[in-house]
Amino acid sequence: MLEKFFKLRERNTSFKQEAIGGTVTFLTMAYIIFVNPNILSDAGMDKAALISVTCIAAIVGTLLVGIWANVPFAMAPGMGLNAMFAYTLVMSDGATWQQALGVVTMSGIVFIIISILGIRHKIVDAIPESLRVAIGAGIGLFIAFIGFKQMGLIVANPATLVGLGKFTPAVVIGLIAFIVTVFLEIRKVKGSILIGILLATVLGFIFDDSIKIPSEFISTPPSITPVFGQLEILSVLKISFIAPVFSFLFVNLFDSIGTAIACSMEAGLVDKDGKMPHIKKVLEADAVATAFSGVLGTSSTVTYIESAAGIANGARTGLSSVFTAGLFFLAMFFAPLIGIVPAYATAPALILVGIFMAKHLIKINFNELYIAVPTFLTLILMPLTYSISSGIAYGFSSFIILCLLTKNTDKVHPIMWGIGLFSILEIIISQMN
Repeated sequence: MLEKFFKLRERNTSFKQEAIGGTVTFLTMAYIIFVNPNILSDAGMDKAALISVTCIAAIVGTLLVGIWANVPFAMAPGMGLNAMFAYTLVMSDGATWQQALGVVTMSGIVFIIISILGIRHKIVDAIPESLRVAIGAGIGLFIAFIGFKQMGLIVANPATLVGLGKFTPAVVIGLIAFIVTVFLEIRKVKGSILIGILLATVLGFIFDDSIKIPSEFISTPPSITPVFGQLEILSVLKISFIAPVFSFLFVNLFDSIGTAIACSMEAGLVDKDGKMPHIKKVLEADAVATAFSGVLGTSSTVTYIESAAGIANGARTGLSSVFTAGLFFLAMFFAPLIGIVPAYATAPALILVGIFMAKHLIKINFNELYIAVPTFLTLILMPLTYSISSGIAYGFSSFIILCLLTKNTDKVHPIMWGIGLFSILEIIISQMN
């Protein structure tokens, strides 16, 4: 039955191979179980509930894409989008976390609509490549900045806004864990980020008095009641929330398409004409999972690039996703251990993910100022304003303005004019609030 449903023989794989691939994928992305609750709890959400919610979101999304599209992909709340949720929308823009959940669901609904209408590729193609790269890299810088802040290496400074922090136990432990994680990554050790988090937590037990060993290691998964179904939809149906919905949609759109293409190529799921027949189902699953995320009580769910690790270890079908989802289910029962992981233990993961996201910067053309300036503004303003949407808005706005001034209007896709004008409107509205 499994062979027929998942087409194991057709894709030259086996039950054992899929089990190994699914396990490797879980190990490489299990860090999200620790990181996501730490980030979203900063927005005022219940951390214990978020542990269960993070696992459930991963289970639902991973099973959906694995069974519906039959691909060896895994899903979970996305890095960057969770930071955007907590630090930009809630802590910076002043929205409640309930409203932020409403924004997540609304972006998912719009994602579903444009997926059904088949216009998602047109939106992506309208954005110049340099700006697309800048968005991903800028989010990487933003995530890394959050990591440095959580570690305590970067602190507030009244004279220079930010400065270097002192070598407290948290900073030292965080730096040691970061170096070890990077070393393991260089050696291609599976689960290197997870190992780094566990190492920092163990060192915290030894050298940080604030970290206490829990009375129990295994328990019933924490209740999701504090966050489940708490989203506010009606209060976000106003002009001031159009920009956040668009930003979540936009980032999720790029993340999903880029990851799906990369992992499909890695798994050999591209036909002789270079097409990927399953891509439509992957994006539909991603859209549905995102809409469900807001109801469940977490930030947007995305397809994880870490799926490539499982693919490299033999995963070729959705059966591997079933194994990954099963391991996320088991992880929920270890909430007491997950809950005591300090922020500085997950900080190295944020920094390393930021580095990974910035690696495509070499693709940006800095020789032409009409494209160099918008890409640079996108990159630099995300971490400096603590806002992903602000970086995107200023990048897009400056692009169409400079193209007009330099008579490079032929470089602007018709759809990009609308996106650019919308970005200008977002900036104006944000200044009026």
